[in-house]
Amino acid sequence: MKALILAAGYATRLYPYTKNFPKPLLEVNQKPIIEYLTEKLEKLTGLSEIIVITNGRFYPYFEKWKKTVKTRKKIRIVNDLTQSPEDRLGAIGDMNFVFGKLGFNDDYLVIGGDNFFKEPLAKFVSSAKKNYRAVTIGVCDIKKKSEARNYGVVTLDKNRRINEFWEKPARPKSSLVAMCLYYFPASQVGFIREYLKNPANHSDAAGAYIGWLTKNKNVRAVVFKNYWVDIGSIHTYEKVNKITKTKGVKAK
Repeated sequence: MKALILAAGYATRLYPYTKNFPKPLLEVNQKPIIEYLTEKLEKLTGLSEIIVITNGRFYPYFEKWKKTVKTRKKIRIVNDLTQSPEDRLGAIGDMNFVFGKLGFNDDYLVIGGDNFFKEPLAKFVSSAKKNYRAVTIGVCDIKKKSEARNYGVVTLDKNRRINEFWEKPARPKSSLVAMCLYYFPASQVGFIREYLKNPANHSDAAGAYIGWLTKNKNVRAVVFKNYWVDIGSIHTYEKVNKITKTKGVKAK
């Protein structure tokens, strides 16, 4: 199993903090956001490597960070070769870039580099491995349907299989939303090539791909019950800092 952290975005909604600095390296409670993820990954058994994909502009920052982070896991920084928001590959494009570069024959645990959550990953990975013929995603009940319209919304059957998925619906049917947390068994990794063969499909949003998988393949969910937030704006960044009782550290 390999872990892939998606960190190639340009985070324009977090300007000026991220105008010249990568969002996953912004600090929460004096620690980069990404290290909350690597600390969880450090505790997983059977994980051979942590891959961080970033863009050409921020690649040097992650190479520098790699030299300072404390982990026994191998870390590889991959440059997707883009230089601006206009030529970005998008989440699915970056996943396909890594799979194509490193091979489609491994299990991949994929995490958004701006995810902040409390629960460990062991339960999620264990559940995913028990359902090896399915893609497994992390979901969280944010309780308020009015806020769910900003996310991918799901409904589940009694076996935790996703039977419906809507990307940012105007009127959500559920407050259960998809986290940017996916487990792709080796048997399922290649579906991304099938998805991208259709010109109508795009590589920018992970939610579009998960929606396609839900309609065409078997996708299951593991429900996270504790706190989770997608740090996608100044508001959510400040919210996380407030919860952790710190003002945070601005990019330098």
